[in-house]
Amino acid sequence: MALAGFGYLAALAVALGGLAVIDRRWRLAFWAHPRRAAACVGVGVLGFLLWDVAGLLLGIFARGESPHMTGLLLAPDLPVEEAVFLTLLSYNALLAWRGLVRVAEHRAGRTAAGEGAR
Repeated sequence: MALAGFGYLAALAVALGGLAVIDRRWRLAFWAHPRRAAACVGVGVLGFLLWDVAGLLLGIFARGESPHMTGLLLAPDLPVEEAVFLTLLSYNALLAWRGLVRVAEHRAGRTAAGEGAR
């Protein structure tokens, strides 16, 4: 395994780090409710992994080859990068949802304050 084989995994780790910075700055998920956030991301990753395994068993999915991947497998044809990518996907979705809720709450608060001034 050459160091170049970790390029994709490294990019995923950097992206996860960026999401963690956003999360910490606005306290959207793990910095607001760590157990709930871990449960949400964990359930998402588990669901997607089960989906992937089903697709692999049915012959719908197949592992592609890339010089940027580690070659480490969680199961036959299931690279470790897939689990990290699914973590990124689930965490991103959670942050997007929490961010949209925060914006909606802020707008609702502004609207209610504006109506009270009339």
